Amino acid sequence: MLEIRLNSINPAEGSKFSRRRVGRGIGSGLGKTAGRGHKGQKSRSGGFHKVGFEGGQMPLQRRLPKRGFRKFDDHLYAQINLSDLQSLPVDEIDLQVLKSSSLVKGEVRFVKVIKSGSLSRKLVLKGIAATAGASSVIEAAGGSVIV
Repeated sequence: MLEIRLNSINPAEGSKFSRRRVGRGIGSGLGKTAGRGHKGQKSRSGGFHKVGFEGGQMPLQRRLPKRGFRKFDDHLYAQINLSDLQSLPVDEIDLQVLKSSSLVKGEVRFVKVIKSGSLSRKLVLKGIAATAGASSVIEAAGGSVIV
């Protein structure tokens, strides 16, 4: 069995490197220009610039047109029409009913009914929001909206 003592512990092979000492003479291999090449901004002290800087030329991220915006949680929201509710066979409608009838996708968490189409039967919406116009149509048909 291998015996471990404090005086025999070493770091793993290749895990430690001595730092590169640049500009310390020709024999080190990194003398004279110290690995910076000849002339130019990157060879000089303080000669670095921010990411995306192109030497004064208009940077790529500013040359390209900016277009559009999409909320990160946009896929959690959905809208359905009154005419979609009319076609459902059940009278009590909640999120699970809409998902099982594939009116909304599985990842949707919030649904809102909008006033588009017509409704002629009594419906009860549970946990589903409705616009003012849609809720007035639902209540006129004898139904209710419970948020």
